[in-house]
Amino acid sequence: MDVDLTETERLRTLDQQHVWHPYTPTDAYLKAKPLVIERGEGVYLYDSDGNKYLDGGSSLGVNIHGHQRPELNEALAAQAARIAHTTLYGMTHPGAAQLAERLVKLAPEGIDRVLFLESGSSAVETAMKMAFSYWVFKGEPQRNKFVSMTGAFHGDTTGALSVGQMTILKNFYQPLLRPTSAFAQPYCYRCTLCTDNCTLACADTLEEVLEREGSEIAAVLVEPRVQNVSGMVVARDGHLARVAEIARRHGVLLIADELGTGFGRTGPMFACEADGVSPDILCVGKGLTGGYLPLAATMASADVFDAFRGDGKMLLSGHTFSGNPLAVAVALASLDLFEKDDVIRHGQALGVVLTEELDRFREVPHLGDIRQCGMLAAIELVQDQQTREPFPWDLGVAVRITDRCRELGLIIHSAPSDTIVIVPPLAMTEAQLREMMGILLQATKEVVASL
Repeated sequence: MDVDLTETERLRTLDQQHVWHPYTPTDAYLKAKPLVIERGEGVYLYDSDGNKYLDGGSSLGVNIHGHQRPELNEALAAQAARIAHTTLYGMTHPGAAQLAERLVKLAPEGIDRVLFLESGSSAVETAMKMAFSYWVFKGEPQRNKFVSMTGAFHGDTTGALSVGQMTILKNFYQPLLRPTSAFAQPYCYRCTLCTDNCTLACADTLEEVLEREGSEIAAVLVEPRVQNVSGMVVARDGHLARVAEIARRHGVLLIADELGTGFGRTGPMFACEADGVSPDILCVGKGLTGGYLPLAATMASADVFDAFRGDGKMLLSGHTFSGNPLAVAVALASLDLFEKDDVIRHGQALGVVLTEELDRFREVPHLGDIRQCGMLAAIELVQDQQTREPFPWDLGVAVRITDRCRELGLIIHSAPSDTIVIVPPLAMTEAQLREMMGILLQATKEVVASL
């Protein structure tokens, strides 16, 4: 390798020679000059050249308390001094028992058991196995199908992709996937079911699916309140309650995927709380460790757990690193910070500030829709505001905006249909949030003016 390369250039070269990046266009990346993020501090990231960026995407939705929180660092070091890993197969460790108890106390009423995993995809796939097994043990093995919302993303392992409904993924991997059914997503901006007076007709389409296929359905999966990966599609109040009522009436299980909405992102600790819904199975992750280590959990009601009792029954699922002590220790410390910093109340106050900042975008040409639920938000741009026609895919409007944000000191991401997704760390101050939104507004105006 050329000895005259700078350290950043050397690392970029090594990366482009050997690292395969997820969800990243291959040739474009190999021609680019990717950032080399070297460290983090608070809500900022620093690259290998010393440039500073606001972490406007919370490092893909996981960072809660900021980078390099001393309390989390200390919890990690203290646990490493005792043991880094031990299995949960047929035994336990102190952290697993304590974290499970705390999660049950925080979860919607009725959730009673916790199975630890390493990723959101694994949590969803495990929830599917739980639901199928539940019905097998209840004497209804024909219940082996699942229903989810149009536009849903529940992870990218094969089972999770099967219940996902994002067209680009569904079409490409179709030969590998199980057949599933879908009901309408609560995408008010592009709804064809209601006019300006929302009747939650999108939720009612679940009724049609269950009337037709109910005896074969194991569970309905839903992203409560917000579909993150689809572009922060926000459901109206009462949507989740309507879905839950329909599922209950047809006697199928309800799986709430709170991987993107849990831990204060939408206002309460879990989004289910806003509609007063207690699912049968709850999937949590992302912010569980405050963004430090991979840890997720599939949580279940006592009724679901009790189906696995007696006659040598068991859940035939689990991973080597399930409940890793290092990750669990940081998760416990993160929950301590929720109490110490009053994170929920702080996040709710920031949500009000975010609403004010989003209002500044309403005069931007080509603005289509603004969506927000707590500290999750999106700005969708369109070619024609009257017809809501999207820009041509190859124009890459949202990508151009996120690229310009990076030049201005903000890392933020986009979703399909030229949508900028806004997922700030809950540890941001009001000033930092306003700075972030100011950069985004400047970048949006500049790119739109160039079209």
